[in-house]
Amino acid sequence: MAESGAQLNGEGPSLHIGGDGSERVAVITDLHANLPALEAALEAIRWMDVDRLLCGGDLVGYGPHPKEVCRLVEEQDIPTIYGNYDWAIARDELDCGCAYVTEHDRALGQRSVEWTLAHTDRRSKDFMRGLPFDLRLELGHKRVRLVHGSPRKVNEYLFEDKPARTFERIAAGADCDVLVFGHTHRPWVHEYRGVLFVNCGAVGKPKDGDPRAAFAVLELDEAGEVHASIERVPYDAEAVAREVAAAGLPDEYAEKLVAAT
Repeated sequence: MAESGAQLNGEGPSLHIGGDGSERVAVITDLHANLPALEAALEAIRWMDVDRLLCGGDLVGYGPHPKEVCRLVEEQDIPTIYGNYDWAIARDELDCGCAYVTEHDRALGQRSVEWTLAHTDRRSKDFMRGLPFDLRLELGHKRVRLVHGSPRKVNEYLFEDKPARTFERIAAGADCDVLVFGHTHRPWVHEYRGVLFVNCGAVGKPKDGDPRAAFAVLELDEAGEVHASIERVPYDAEAVAREVAAAGLPDEYAEKLVAAT
């Protein structure tokens, strides 16, 4: 039960990265077992002259390549935090902490969890089990904090259209100058009460109408301020959609990879 509390309430270990003169940081999140999308994002990042690459979790779920994605992240030694899906699969739990609008969506989600549990090997589960809740580093004198959902809960959805007071409350307790996160699969950037909120979108399962892999780049300017941009990278989403269908995952997940909704 203690571990479930860590998942829901944002408790547990942090990963701290010391200052090293970094000025550009790329952040990928919500890979969701989509190896071609991850490979495309990593290739694009290699050409961007970034100083660091970080990962905001949800390595698995919905997609057909859970083992391969975990292995690539592990072998590339990318500093990574856990997402709600990673937490569940690493512990062989049937509840991924996802929110579903309808019973139909819930049934599809359960099929995805069961498939992912069966097709994720022990090495991958052990790797995800060892990931921390959040990651902290500095860009210049700006404190950057990476979480999956929010600083309060790993599975909290911070959609852009939430009331401003929600983000103002989070900003007051975030203990950072730049808060980076994902989970909603919809990228956005906005400042609240002096804290820059950066939703990276999703590499492996976008939901904003653009099927390309999305990730964020943080950059320190000459004045010591941090700016964020959302980058998009094309990959063969139709080929992955065919793999999703062939693997026995829900056809709707295959269709949404192409439509990105």
